Amino acid sequence: MSMYSDNSEHIHREIVTDLAPIDAEAVAALRTAAPLDELIALVAGTFHVLGDPTRLKILYLLLNRPCCVRDLAILVGVSESAISHQMRLLKDRQLVKTRREGTTIYYSLADHHLAPLFREAESHADHVYHNLPDHP
Repeated sequence: MSMYSDNSEHIHREIVTDLAPIDAEAVAALRTAAPLDELIALVAGTFHVLGDPTRLKILYLLLNRPCCVRDLAILVGVSESAISHQMRLLKDRQLVKTRREGTTIYYSLADHHLAPLFREAESHADHVYHNLPDHP
């Protein structure tokens, strides 16, 4: 079952399944190569979380070093409560992890995958912004 159950998606799939392919071989090859719906749902959920500017700022800061809620609130310019809420979402998506030092919890990136993802997104944004062609 998809994490984002949307009735319009199911209706759309019913309509699409009634169509005859123009290139049946290409459709069969692409269907075989396509990721599972569960993986698509996880990727979509990750991009959904990354699509929020506040969460993105937090993650960019955590690329450099672990940080606590109060310091993130100062750096991002929102309340500690707002940061805590965002950190729960990021933790639920397994994008950040925690470490306790006394009464202070420090957040850090959960793994190394975000840095290259951000670099690729930045490269794409730069190409769009400057209307540059794709790399050969």
